[in-house]
Amino acid sequence: MKAFFSDHFVLPLPQGHRFPMEKYRLLREKVARDLPGVALCEAPAATDGQLALAHHPAWIEKISSGSLSPSEQRTLGFPWSEAMAERSRRSVGATLAACEAAREHGYSASLAGGTHHAYADRGEGFCCFNDVAVAARWVQSRRWAQHVLCLDLDVHQGNGTASIFSDDRSVFTLSLHGEKNFPFTKAHSDADWPLADGTGDELYLSSLQAALSDVAQVFRPDWVLYVAGADVYEGDRLGRLALSKAGIAARDRMVFDWCQARGLPCVITMGGGYARPIEDTVYIHFQTIELACTQHHARIGRVQ
Repeated sequence: MKAFFSDHFVLPLPQGHRFPMEKYRLLREKVARDLPGVALCEAPAATDGQLALAHHPAWIEKISSGSLSPSEQRTLGFPWSEAMAERSRRSVGATLAACEAAREHGYSASLAGGTHHAYADRGEGFCCFNDVAVAARWVQSRRWAQHVLCLDLDVHQGNGTASIFSDDRSVFTLSLHGEKNFPFTKAHSDADWPLADGTGDELYLSSLQAALSDVAQVFRPDWVLYVAGADVYEGDRLGRLALSKAGIAARDRMVFDWCQARGLPCVITMGGGYARPIEDTVYIHFQTIELACTQHHARIGRVQ
């Protein structure tokens, strides 16, 4: 299975910044060390044309030129720099490259991405460009898929993704998220499953099973983009849910089994994760990649 990374994912930030940027380096190192069945590939930078599939040209230009206002930078959560602009392009490029790989073998991953708070004309919540939205439009433009499921299991609702596809019946947005968590004013996904603070493994997994069953009744995807957030973990600083690591593994297996039963390509993006120690977040992301790798090799009929 191929997984896409870039050293650009690790953006230098001001001292004391709360975003756990080091998780990307640590995840890449753990995958390289402990998952020989995964081929690590350098992520390309998304082009203006690719970004424009889901973003307004004026927003792309603002990021490229560094003409963000102080207010826009505060809402985004990152100070502008050339490194930030490059990181944002590479994050989208990784997901697009993963789509190309998944088309051949069914599963692939970006070791970043899941930037689901970015709207067509603005960014917020540490999300500059929406890699999931760009990828959905890109696979459609390549005629690899007609109907795309954006399956968002980050603890925060994918408000940007929901907004971008609010009038697009060819893309179905499904979000299971913390009801009282950010964003505090929610967008309207095609299916929203808000969960109470403290939701644990049993209720979460039964809700996910019901959500996937409901989707199968109303939408027939031929591609899945999966935001596999680690921030549903009981030890996450920002999550407010209470899933165990074993519960999160069961979540991922349920998603992959659902895709496998339907023969659907599945592209995995990391989404959020804010646990301390950071190694807990890295382990959860790694666990997702490991489970996807197992499904990948089962699909192609060999084990490495």
